[in-house]
Amino acid sequence: MAERLLEVKDLKVQFATEDGVVNAVDGVSFTLDRGQVLGIVGESGSGKSVTAMTMLGLTRGVNARFEGEVQYKGRDLIQLSEDELQSIRGNEIAMIFQDPMTSMNPVYRVGAQIAEGLRAHNEGMNKHQARARGVELLRAVGIPNPESRVDDYPHQFSGGMRQRAMIAMALANNPDILIADEPTTALDVTIQAQIIELIGRLKVEFNSAVILITHDLGVVAEIADVIMVMYAGRVVEMGTKRQIFYDPQHPYTWGLLGSIPRLDRPKADRLHSIEGTPPSLINMPQGCKFRPRCPHAFEKCWEEPALENRVEEPGHSDRCWLPVEAKRTVRDATISGENRAA
Repeated sequence: MAERLLEVKDLKVQFATEDGVVNAVDGVSFTLDRGQVLGIVGESGSGKSVTAMTMLGLTRGVNARFEGEVQYKGRDLIQLSEDELQSIRGNEIAMIFQDPMTSMNPVYRVGAQIAEGLRAHNEGMNKHQARARGVELLRAVGIPNPESRVDDYPHQFSGGMRQRAMIAMALANNPDILIADEPTTALDVTIQAQIIELIGRLKVEFNSAVILITHDLGVVAEIADVIMVMYAGRVVEMGTKRQIFYDPQHPYTWGLLGSIPRLDRPKADRLHSIEGTPPSLINMPQGCKFRPRCPHAFEKCWEEPALENRVEEPGHSDRCWLPVEAKRTVRDATISGENRAA
C-alpha cells in the first residue's frame, strides 16, 4: 500500500464580501498517496486554486472562514499556526503558481530566489552551497548553461524557462507534495508537453505526489492517475483517468471533453463550448448547480444530488440524477458536439 500523504475531508471555504458570502469551496473531499498524480479540472472560478491555496494557509484573512479538515501526515493544516505552516510551505508541500512572471520577484536574480527557500529550511547552508544547489536544480529542469543563467533576472528568461525555474524552486527541498497550479498556461503546445513530461519525470525521481490544477482535460490525460472535476466550488465527478475519459458520468465533464479538438473525427465547423456562464458563488442556483446550463436537466434536478458512486465500477462518483443508461445514450452526442442546448 502506498503511503497516504494527504486526506481532505469536507473542506469549505467562505469569504465575506460587501455583496454577500462567497462559497468558494463547498464540501470538497479527496485523498492523495505518495507517487500519485491528482488532476483537478474545471473552469475559472470553480474553486480549484482556492482549494490548493487553503491547504497551505494562503487564503487566511479576517474575511475568510474555513470548515473541514486537511490531514497531512496526521496533522490538520487548517488548525496549524502561521509559524507551523511556515515550516511546511516550500519544504514538505511546495506550489508552482499560475503565472511565473508575477510569481517571481523581478529585481532579484533567479538563483537568489531559489537560494532563499533553500536557506530558510536548511540551517547552516551558506550562500555558496545554496547557489551550487540552485545550479543543480536548474540543470535538472532543463535550463541550458545553468552556471551562467543562475545569475540572470526573470525577465531574461523565456516563458517556458521561467516556468522551469519555478519548478526548480518548488523542488528545491524535495517536497512530499508538489502542487502545480495551471503550469502550462500561456505556453505554446510544444513547451506545454515538455513541462508536463518534466513534472512526471521529477515526480518519479523525487518520489513525490502531485496535484495538477488545470482547466484542460487534455493536459491531465498525459499524467494524472485520478481526476477530480470541480464546478461552482464542488466536486461534480471523481474517478480514475480511464473512468473519466471512457465512462464520464456528469454533463459538465461531457462539456469539458467536448471542447477538446479531436484528430480522429471530422473537423467541426465550430469548437464546442458549454452554454451559459458559471453561477454566482454568492447566489447559487437551487438544486444541481449545473442545472441552468445543462441541456439534459429535468424536474429531479431541482433537488441537490449527492456525490455518490452510481455505476458498477467502484471509485467512480458523480453528482447527477440522470439514470446511468440514459447518460450513456446521450453523452456521446454531447461530447462530439452534435447535441447542444438550443
